[in-house]
Amino acid sequence: MSKIIISCAITGSIHTPSMSPYLPITGAEIARAGMEAAEAGATILHLHARDPANGRPSADPAHWAGFLPALKAGCQAVVNMTTGGSAVMTLESRLAAPRQFRPEMCSLNMGSMNFALYPMAARIKGWRFDWERPFLENSDDLVFKNTPRDIAQVLAEMGSRGARFEFECYDVSHLYMLKHFVDRGAVTGPLYIQFVFGVLGGMAADPDMLVLMKRTADRLFGAQYLFSVLAAGRQQIPMASMAAAMGGHVRVGLEDNLYISKGVLASSNAQQVRQIRAIVEGMGREVATPAEARAMLALKGAAEVGF
Repeated sequence: MSKIIISCAITGSIHTPSMSPYLPITGAEIARAGMEAAEAGATILHLHARDPANGRPSADPAHWAGFLPALKAGCQAVVNMTTGGSAVMTLESRLAAPRQFRPEMCSLNMGSMNFALYPMAARIKGWRFDWERPFLENSDDLVFKNTPRDIAQVLAEMGSRGARFEFECYDVSHLYMLKHFVDRGAVTGPLYIQFVFGVLGGMAADPDMLVLMKRTADRLFGAQYLFSVLAAGRQQIPMASMAAAMGGHVRVGLEDNLYISKGVLASSNAQQVRQIRAIVEGMGREVATPAEARAMLALKGAAEVGF
């Protein structure tokens, strides 16, 4: 079978620091977590930044500068910077750091959607920071905005800087939006599409939905795309395993799931990488090296980034 790319989402805007003491927050913690994940076998590091003073998701380039150079110096993994950031950030703030640092890859959400995190609030017994509880509880009225105009801006600005994209599709409709931009000539292959499951407001982590997404992408994009799967929460490993069996790629990491097994917190991102690596290698898949992934995705190379 073909080489498999393992992406690892190191920290993110979904989980609050209160939910796990192992979630990296400071620049040093994010850098260390990324290097450990790369050593464990992660090919791509999907990255967000946080304010080390209070754990908030951050778009400040200064916070990104706290770990990007260390990651480049400390490992060969592909750096994939979010352009999603957090649903409460403006597009201008979300693009500030990617503009400056010109990564090889950026994530790009392919539509606007409800982003409902409020059920998490009931599961947290103590709050580390005062922003966490209202942020989660108020997400029953939270919309992540990424209109066609926004998508076009990200494609133009980051494409002109040599970035390629992880197209994050939370719904079948997002595949059709991607096809629209392919037809406009704004996107060229190879396409790297992340099927996202398990976020309330998007698709549930249902195997039938994965089959539908794969069939739809096959029809729309033929042989010009690769797909990867992430599932938020407890379906992370089952859905990733299914993707690997279907010839796809996988994403794990503490941004998506804080656990390694039922009721047991993962002690690191690397622990989740080792878990999925053992599964996919047991299927006969060979994990792609960063150099192989760069060739598969037609990336510009680490020497061309701005950090």
